[in-house]
Amino acid sequence: MTPVLRTERLLLDPYTPEDEEAFVALFQDTRVSRWMGDGPATEAEDRALFGRVFTKVYAEDLFDVWAVRRDGRLVGHAEIKRTDEVDGHEIIYALAPEAWGSGLGTEVAEAVVAYGFAGLGLPEVHATVAAANTASLALLTRIGFVHVRDVREDDGSTTRVLTRHREPAAV
Repeated sequence: MTPVLRTERLLLDPYTPEDEEAFVALFQDTRVSRWMGDGPATEAEDRALFGRVFTKVYAEDLFDVWAVRRDGRLVGHAEIKRTDEVDGHEIIYALAPEAWGSGLGTEVAEAVVAYGFAGLGLPEVHATVAAANTASLALLTRIGFVHVRDVREDDGSTTRVLTRHREPAAV
């Protein structure tokens, strides 16, 4: 069951069926979707993805997926899930363009990483980011992620794999 996470300005909680239009709008914005998965999808594909959040991800407790809200409004998306690509847990986050540049991305990423360490007991958390997504690479570097390798994609682009290790507990 996906837990509720809170930051200074954000609430990360499970999606509700009423979030569908805002979810689709977020994922249909190519400024956002160009950096997610295989890139922009059709509206029908994004609606199907939203449906799978409920019928698969939540129903089968596959991994944690959050709606990111500020002042009650959906402003982003976040997840943490096990992937073979990094042989571990990867964080995924996206914010609507109107939320960019205000530090909210850092809040989301830090909250999901902290949950990975404290909530899931992970020794490390990974992120995969398109090499061209300099804003996300800078954010992750600022919060302690380190570049570990590059993956050459079929389309010739490069994806950076970054890792952050849990800090040892103070004694």
